Amino acid sequence: MAKEKGRKLIAQNKKARHDYHVLDTYECGLVLTGTEVKSLRQGRASLVDGFVQIDGNEAWLHNVHVPEYSQGTWTNHSARRKRKLLLHRAEIDKLESKSQETGHTIVPLSLYFKDGRAKVEIALARGKKEYDKRQTLREKQDRREAERVISAVRRRQRA
Repeated sequence: MAKEKGRKLIAQNKKARHDYHVLDTYECGLVLTGTEVKSLRQGRASLVDGFVQIDGNEAWLHNVHVPEYSQGTWTNHSARRKRKLLLHRAEIDKLESKSQETGHTIVPLSLYFKDGRAKVEIALARGKKEYDKRQTLREKQDRREAERVISAVRRRQRA
């Protein structure tokens, strides 16, 4: 059996980019059980309510929903258990000191397989205020509208 190469996306947390200013990102491994890996290979997971907490010099991923494996038996995992993240000591120390600043948190951005291994991309983030969210949305709509106008002009020039 050939080992799979590249990056296969399982789940993304689009809400995190809307609710937070992403300051720094890290790629880290996950400690998983067999049924969790099989469930992830089916492409089933949700990062929406997920967050990272550091206790006892270890990073833990909380509230990430990995549904039970359908063919699993009594060995099946619980869907929202906390999962250990694999990071270097220096990265954990840096994240811990930064996350204790007011308004900073650590959130998961995406969950994927990279060369057959489950990885999660986490971000050190600062919460956005309501007006920041509106401003971001407005900029996105303006950019989309400008692209529409440009493509319409190009279509008219071709005709």
